[in-house]
Amino acid sequence: MKTAILIPARYGSTRFPGKPLAMLGGVPMVKRVYDACIASELPTYVLTDDLRIFDLFGSKNCWIDQTDYANGTERCAGAIKNDFFKHYDCFINVQGDMPDVTAEMIYRVDEIVDQGVVTLWTDMSKELQSDPNCVKVVHNNVRAHWFGRGLTLGDQHLGVYGYTREMLEKYGTKQDKYENHEGLEQLRWIAMGHKVYLRKVTFNGIEINTPEDAEKWNE
Repeated sequence: MKTAILIPARYGSTRFPGKPLAMLGGVPMVKRVYDACIASELPTYVLTDDLRIFDLFGSKNCWIDQTDYANGTERCAGAIKNDFFKHYDCFINVQGDMPDVTAEMIYRVDEIVDQGVVTLWTDMSKELQSDPNCVKVVHNNVRAHWFGRGLTLGDQHLGVYGYTREMLEKYGTKQDKYENHEGLEQLRWIAMGHKVYLRKVTFNGIEINTPEDAEKWNE
Protein backbone atom coordinates (compact mmCIF):
# COMPACT_ATOMS: atom_id res chain seq x y z
CA MET A 1 0.00 0.00 0.00
CA LYS A 2 1.35 3.43 -0.95
CA THR A 3 1.34 6.13 1.73
CA ALA A 4 1.69 9.92 1.53
CA ILE A 5 2.12 12.48 4.29
CA LEU A 6 -0.28 15.45 4.30
CA ILE A 7 0.44 18.61 6.33
CA PRO A 8 -2.68 20.80 6.73
CA ALA A 9 -1.56 24.42 7.15
CA ARG A 10 -4.39 26.93 7.44
CA TYR A 11 -3.13 30.49 7.71
CA GLY A 12 -5.99 31.89 9.80
CA SER A 13 -5.62 29.98 13.07
CA THR A 14 -8.05 31.30 15.71
CA ARG A 15 -5.60 31.09 18.59
CA PHE A 16 -2.52 32.03 16.58
CA PRO A 17 -3.19 33.86 13.26
CA GLY A 18 -0.45 33.21 10.70
CA LYS A 19 0.86 30.29 12.78
CA PRO A 20 2.28 28.22 9.87
CA LEU A 21 4.63 31.09 9.03
CA ALA A 22 5.74 31.76 12.60
CA MET A 23 9.53 31.83 12.65
CA LEU A 24 11.23 29.09 14.65
CA GLY A 25 14.98 29.47 14.67
CA GLY A 26 14.71 31.66 11.57
CA VAL A 27 12.67 29.10 9.60
CA PRO A 28 8.88 29.19 9.02
CA MET A 29 7.23 26.57 11.23
CA VAL A 30 5.47 24.77 8.37
CA LYS A 31 8.84 24.43 6.58
CA ARG A 32 10.31 22.83 9.71
CA VAL A 33 7.42 20.36 9.80
CA TYR A 34 7.86 19.59 6.10
CA ASP A 35 11.61 19.04 6.45
CA ALA A 36 11.04 16.69 9.39
CA CYS A 37 8.48 14.72 7.38
CA ILE A 38 10.60 14.27 4.26
CA ALA A 39 13.26 12.71 6.48
CA SER A 40 10.89 9.71 6.58
CA GLU A 41 11.35 9.40 2.79
CA LEU A 42 7.58 9.24 2.32
CA PRO A 43 6.02 11.56 -0.30
CA THR A 44 5.03 14.73 1.57
CA TYR A 45 2.59 17.49 0.63
CA VAL A 46 1.47 20.69 2.35
CA LEU A 47 -2.28 21.48 2.15
CA THR A 48 -3.06 25.17 2.54
CA ASP A 49 -5.54 27.94 1.89
CA ASP A 50 -2.98 30.71 1.48
CA LEU A 51 -0.66 31.78 -1.34
CA ARG A 52 2.05 32.86 1.11
CA ILE A 53 2.35 29.27 2.27
CA PHE A 54 1.93 27.85 -1.24
CA ASP A 55 4.82 30.01 -2.47
CA LEU A 56 7.17 28.36 0.05
CA PHE A 57 6.76 24.98 -1.63
CA GLY A 58 5.35 25.33 -5.15
CA SER A 59 2.87 23.20 -7.06
CA LYS A 60 4.82 19.91 -6.84
CA ASN A 61 4.72 19.78 -3.05
CA CYS A 62 1.73 21.93 -2.07
CA TRP A 63 -2.01 21.80 -2.72
CA ILE A 64 -3.98 25.04 -2.32
CA ASP A 65 -7.71 24.99 -1.59
CA GLN A 66 -9.46 28.05 -0.19
CA THR A 67 -12.49 26.11 1.05
CA ASP A 68 -13.25 26.97 4.68
CA TYR A 69 -12.75 23.52 6.21
CA ALA A 70 -13.58 23.03 9.88
CA ASN A 71 -10.29 21.27 10.65
CA GLY A 72 -7.21 19.63 9.20
CA THR A 73 -8.79 16.23 8.68
CA GLU A 74 -11.55 17.80 6.60
CA ARG A 75 -8.86 19.55 4.55
CA CYS A 76 -7.12 16.20 3.99
CA ALA A 77 -10.42 14.54 3.00
CA GLY A 78 -11.11 17.35 0.55
CA ALA A 79 -7.66 17.14 -1.02
CA ILE A 80 -7.68 13.41 -1.74
CA LYS A 81 -10.73 13.75 -3.97
CA ASN A 82 -8.41 15.22 -6.59
CA ASP A 83 -6.40 13.20 -9.11
CA PHE A 84 -3.22 14.77 -7.70
CA PHE A 85 -3.47 12.20 -4.85
CA LYS A 86 -5.03 9.27 -6.72
CA HIS A 87 -1.92 7.07 -6.49
CA TYR A 88 -2.03 6.79 -2.68
CA ASP A 89 -3.88 4.22 -0.58
CA CYS A 90 -3.11 5.63 2.89
CA PHE A 91 -2.38 9.05 4.33
CA ILE A 92 -0.55 10.32 7.39
CA ASN A 93 -1.75 13.70 8.61
CA VAL A 94 1.02 15.55 10.43
CA GLN A 95 -0.31 18.69 12.07
CA GLY A 96 1.40 21.87 10.90
CA ASP A 97 2.19 22.85 14.50
CA MET A 98 4.44 19.81 15.11
CA PRO A 99 7.94 21.16 14.29
CA ASP A 100 9.54 18.49 16.47
CA VAL A 101 7.89 15.51 14.76
CA THR A 102 10.36 12.76 13.88
CA ALA A 103 10.61 10.11 11.20
CA GLU A 104 10.35 7.48 13.95
CA MET A 105 6.96 8.88 15.01
CA ILE A 106 5.76 8.74 11.43
CA TYR A 107 6.96 5.15 11.05
CA ARG A 108 4.98 4.15 14.15
CA VAL A 109 1.79 5.35 12.47
CA ASP A 110 2.69 3.86 9.11
CA GLU A 111 3.17 0.41 10.66
CA ILE A 112 -0.57 0.02 11.33
CA VAL A 113 -2.19 2.66 9.11
CA ASP A 114 -3.98 -0.09 7.18
CA GLN A 115 -6.20 -0.69 10.26
CA GLY A 116 -8.27 2.41 9.45
CA VAL A 117 -7.51 5.27 11.83
CA VAL A 118 -4.44 5.49 14.06
CA THR A 119 -2.77 8.19 16.14
CA LEU A 120 -0.02 8.67 18.73
CA TRP A 121 0.31 9.22 22.46
CA THR A 122 3.15 9.87 24.86
CA ASP A 123 3.57 10.17 28.62
CA MET A 124 2.25 13.49 29.92
CA SER A 125 4.35 15.74 32.12
CA LYS A 126 2.84 17.30 35.26
CA GLU A 127 3.32 20.71 33.67
CA LEU A 128 0.85 19.84 30.89
CA GLN A 129 -1.85 18.16 32.98
CA SER A 130 -3.69 21.42 33.62
CA ASP A 131 -2.93 23.01 30.25
CA PRO A 132 -6.10 23.19 28.09
CA ASN A 133 -3.93 23.48 24.97
CA CYS A 134 -2.55 20.01 25.68
CA VAL A 135 -4.91 17.33 24.39
CA LYS A 136 -5.31 14.26 26.60
CA VAL A 137 -6.33 10.79 25.50
CA VAL A 138 -7.99 8.12 27.65
CA HIS A 139 -7.19 4.67 26.27
CA ASN A 140 -6.45 1.00 26.90
CA ASN A 141 -3.05 1.00 25.16
CA VAL A 142 -4.62 -0.34 21.97
CA ARG A 143 -7.30 2.19 21.08
CA ALA A 144 -8.67 5.51 22.28
CA HIS A 145 -11.81 5.81 24.42
CA TRP A 146 -11.91 9.62 24.51
CA PHE A 147 -9.99 12.84 23.87
CA GLY A 148 -10.31 16.06 25.82
CA ARG A 149 -8.60 19.31 26.75
CA GLY A 150 -9.89 19.77 30.29
CA LEU A 151 -9.21 16.22 31.44
CA THR A 152 -6.84 15.75 34.37
CA LEU A 153 -6.28 12.08 33.57
CA GLY A 154 -5.00 10.21 30.56
CA ASP A 155 -1.88 10.68 28.48
CA GLN A 156 -0.73 13.33 26.04
CA HIS A 157 -2.14 13.00 22.54
CA LEU A 158 0.10 14.02 19.65
CA GLY A 159 -1.15 15.51 16.40
CA VAL A 160 -0.15 12.79 13.96
CA TYR A 161 -2.91 10.66 12.38
CA GLY A 162 -2.98 7.85 9.86
CA TYR A 163 -5.95 6.84 7.72
CA THR A 164 -6.73 4.52 4.90
CA ARG A 165 -8.24 6.26 1.88
CA GLU A 166 -11.57 4.53 2.59
CA MET A 167 -11.73 5.88 6.14
CA LEU A 168 -10.67 9.40 5.22
CA GLU A 169 -13.35 9.52 2.53
CA LYS A 170 -15.93 8.73 5.24
CA TYR A 171 -14.98 11.68 7.44
CA GLY A 172 -17.31 14.18 5.79
CA THR A 173 -18.36 17.57 7.19
CA LYS A 174 -20.99 16.61 9.78
CA GLN A 175 -19.63 17.84 13.10
CA ASP A 176 -20.43 16.19 16.43
CA LYS A 177 -21.46 18.22 19.50
CA TYR A 178 -18.51 16.92 21.52
CA GLU A 179 -16.13 17.72 18.70
CA ASN A 180 -17.45 21.29 18.69
CA HIS A 181 -17.27 21.63 22.47
CA GLU A 182 -13.69 20.36 22.75
CA GLY A 183 -12.48 21.71 19.42
CA LEU A 184 -11.01 18.27 18.64
CA GLU A 185 -11.43 16.80 15.17
CA GLN A 186 -10.58 13.24 16.27
CA LEU A 187 -13.74 13.01 18.38
CA ARG A 188 -15.74 12.79 15.16
CA TRP A 189 -14.32 9.32 14.51
CA ILE A 190 -15.51 8.12 17.92
CA ALA A 191 -18.93 9.72 17.42
CA MET A 192 -19.18 7.89 14.08
CA GLY A 193 -18.51 4.59 15.87
CA HIS A 194 -15.05 3.98 14.42
CA LYS A 195 -12.11 2.64 16.39
CA VAL A 196 -9.09 4.93 16.77
CA TYR A 197 -5.99 2.81 17.24
CA LEU A 198 -2.97 4.05 19.17
CA ARG A 199 0.79 3.78 19.19
CA LYS A 200 3.04 5.05 21.99
CA VAL A 201 6.11 7.15 21.21
CA THR A 202 8.72 9.14 23.06
CA PHE A 203 8.34 12.87 22.42
CA ASN A 204 10.67 15.52 23.79
CA GLY A 205 9.46 18.45 21.69
CA ILE A 206 6.87 21.22 21.82
CA GLU A 207 3.55 21.48 20.01
CA ILE A 208 3.03 25.10 18.94
CA ASN A 209 -0.50 26.07 19.95
CA THR A 210 0.03 29.70 20.99
CA PRO A 211 2.53 32.54 20.41
CA GLU A 212 3.92 31.73 23.86
CA ASP A 213 4.75 28.20 22.68
CA ALA A 214 6.70 29.67 19.75
CA GLU A 215 8.62 31.89 22.16
CA LYS A 216 9.39 28.89 24.34
CA TRP A 217 10.59 26.89 21.32
CA ASN A 218 12.90 29.73 20.26
CA GLU A 219 14.31 29.99 23.76
